[in-house]
Amino acid sequence: MDAVRLIVRSRRALAASGGAPELLTEVWQAQALAQAVGSRLAVAGPPELRGEALGLTELAGRGCGVLNTPVIAPGELRAAQLTELGDARQSLTDLGGLLGEVGMALVGLACAADDEATYWQCMEAIDAADESRDRVLEMLRKLSDRDESLPEREAG
Repeated sequence: MDAVRLIVRSRRALAASGGAPELLTEVWQAQALAQAVGSRLAVAGPPELRGEALGLTELAGRGCGVLNTPVIAPGELRAAQLTELGDARQSLTDLGGLLGEVGMALVGLACAADDEATYWQCMEAIDAADESRDRVLEMLRKLSDRDESLPEREAG
């Protein structure tokens, strides 16, 4: 399945998640998907994005690592369903939106946390989602810079 469709599914699942365990599972799924997209971009994406894509892979992996690994039924891991990136710009735009929503959902969960462990887990996951989103935004900036310089190269 292409990245955009998986990201849309993740956004819907995040919005529909109920209590803390379900929300944290969806956050984990989103970070795993970001890691998979970063990995694909690092291998097969535009050359100017490869360094940032590796960084995204590492940061999203850290985002998964700060959360307890959820029990996910075989075939339900969205990151494993990624078969193609499609348009890199659209995938990154949608991924940035998903990571922003992850951060907001985690803020809400942290504010309502009854125990300190959940609170700090959320804080670390917020930090990882924010850093991952920063990488995505940087890749989008590089794509825009590349697109702006194309007419100059063609004219020269």
